Amino acid sequence: MSETKNKVTLQGLSCANCARKIEDRINELPEVKGCNINVINSSCTFFSNENDNELILENIKKIVKEIEPDVIVLKEDIKEKDSFKIRQLQILIGVILIVIGLFMNNKAIGNIFYLISYVLLGYEIIIKAIKNILKGNLFDENFLMSLATLVALYLGEYLEAASVMIFYQFGELFQDQAVSTSRSNITSLMDIRPDYANVLKDDEVITINPELVKIDEIIIVKPGEKIPLDGIVIEGSSMLDTSSLTGESIPREVYKDENVISGCLNLNGTLKIKVTKLYEESTVNKILELVENTSSRKAKTEKFITKFSKVYTPIVVISALLLTILLPLFSNVSFSDSIKRAAIFLIVSCPCALVLSIPLSFYSGIGGLSKMGVLVKGSTIVETLSKVKRIVFDKTGTLTKGKFYVDEIKGEDTLRLSAYAEYNSNHPIAKSILSAYKDDIDINLIQEVKEHAGYGIEARLKEGTVLVGNKKLMDKHNIIVDDIDTIGTIVYVSKNNNYVGYIVIKDKIKDDAKNTVKLLKDYINHIVMLTGDNETVSKMVGNEIGINEIYSDTLPNQKVEVLKSLLDDNITAFVGDGINDAPVLALSDIGIAMGAMGSDAAIEAADVVIMDDSLSKIPLAIKQSKKTMNIIVSNIVLAIGIKLLVLLLSAFGFTSMWLAIFADVGVSIICILNSIRLLTV
Repeated sequence: MSETKNKVTLQGLSCANCARKIEDRINELPEVKGCNINVINSSCTFFSNENDNELILENIKKIVKEIEPDVIVLKEDIKEKDSFKIRQLQILIGVILIVIGLFMNNKAIGNIFYLISYVLLGYEIIIKAIKNILKGNLFDENFLMSLATLVALYLGEYLEAASVMIFYQFGELFQDQAVSTSRSNITSLMDIRPDYANVLKDDEVITINPELVKIDEIIIVKPGEKIPLDGIVIEGSSMLDTSSLTGESIPREVYKDENVISGCLNLNGTLKIKVTKLYEESTVNKILELVENTSSRKAKTEKFITKFSKVYTPIVVISALLLTILLPLFSNVSFSDSIKRAAIFLIVSCPCALVLSIPLSFYSGIGGLSKMGVLVKGSTIVETLSKVKRIVFDKTGTLTKGKFYVDEIKGEDTLRLSAYAEYNSNHPIAKSILSAYKDDIDINLIQEVKEHAGYGIEARLKEGTVLVGNKKLMDKHNIIVDDIDTIGTIVYVSKNNNYVGYIVIKDKIKDDAKNTVKLLKDYINHIVMLTGDNETVSKMVGNEIGINEIYSDTLPNQKVEVLKSLLDDNITAFVGDGINDAPVLALSDIGIAMGAMGSDAAIEAADVVIMDDSLSKIPLAIKQSKKTMNIIVSNIVLAIGIKLLVLLLSAFGFTSMWLAIFADVGVSIICILNSIRLLTV
């Protein structure tokens, strides 16, 4: 029986503490293989056997109704109705009633206005608390706030009870608004999902869902429309805005026979595109899945806060109970005063500031990087990336542009033989040779081609066996070649084990490589180059950009061994193209894939995916990850520090409920505002 991934929307969910409780309950269901709730985008993702999905959905609805009765479970993401105005009106009326009460000369009449204000703002919270008590949920925020304010009423503190409820409701309103705003900002960062596709069928254009389009069907993309699916242009030319994928504002020009990817915005010309991938395999869908699943890989910090929040509230509530009993017995504090101090403990006992702000920080940090064309696979990667002390670069296509050109040819038949041998290869060096060879190639003359990884090509032509590759390939076949002293990649050619000549291939260093290495030295202790190219070329590139530690002439399997020897207590990142370097990317602590736009393999293999070829985004990603962790630490210190201080002061009678509500709602607001700063990179 196949395991399926399912997603539902929890409309109206904004309480992080409640989300944790719901997640724990769902994970206890025997049919569920794993569940994760993302309070930022109000989504619940769970894994199960396909036959159990309907049963699980019904159980999820029951669990949600028990813990958060106002939250609605939906199979599809439906935008919530705006209830902010109603809540704003309630708070405004409550404030007006308190002001009227303050101007009453008669205290009893003033208390009536305070009580009306309290009931107006607190009746929903009290009803929720009663329902939750009947279900056995004692330590939820509604119960704690209701009990604390009812204690204030019992002590005759009508003004304080009403004021606390107003500030609590105002704080909750602001908190919900902040989460909603950050949710909208993050969603807009990845607003690349195509809404429709114009499919050409029988000389007629029909508009359908992109998920229904098949491979090899023809789609029409007009100016101002998003490209809905990956494909190849068969007619037309245009400028494409790729900023939503790469973060680059400069448009890309495309012509006939060029590949295009979904998510790009067509700016001026009409394109006729032949679809090469189904929507579920398209670039845009893979990116959206990656971004949506970032919360599923939780960092150690998040796991710590989850565990902390489970024990924090019960400990504080028990402390409040002990305070009520022990203070009158062992001190001169009256019973009524001890109850008031305990009520302050109850207000401070909710851990929402931590439970909400920590995942929001990670989500905002990842969202900010997504806007720049840097995709990070979850909060655990952000946490690890912030600790990187060694970074290992592949050379070709990473530090260099990977756009090779033939600089020198020796041997009369060298270029022709190498072009025939490399005809079916997609390697950049092969493409440069084919580009230099202007004549037509008769494929009937090519009988068999065998690739030797790390060495070159062996091709059997009708005229004989041709070897095209590096000196190691020639040495392997005991072929004596020229000793070349030049800067560049040397491709040797032989025919029937007789040396024919060589081709010098050159590449250009990326414009931002030198500055990137310079910036990285502010964060990284060791910067290494690991390449299969020869020592002369490798050292030339290293000297140019500022890398001194170089491992050259390494075969693909040797790269893995070299990286293993480098791995130690220092967190090590490897930067490569995400395709040829997949084993090394997987072995490193952090795998960073460059130039991944349109590359499924890169998106699958790496932990960090940079959608274009901009090296400067690597230090940007490290800087953002460090900033994210600094904000998280500051939120933890602020929230726990203020709560502990208020608890200590209240135990000795130096605080009021006003300060307690600040320690709860006020700190949550400060932490949220601190977290959403990460949306700006």
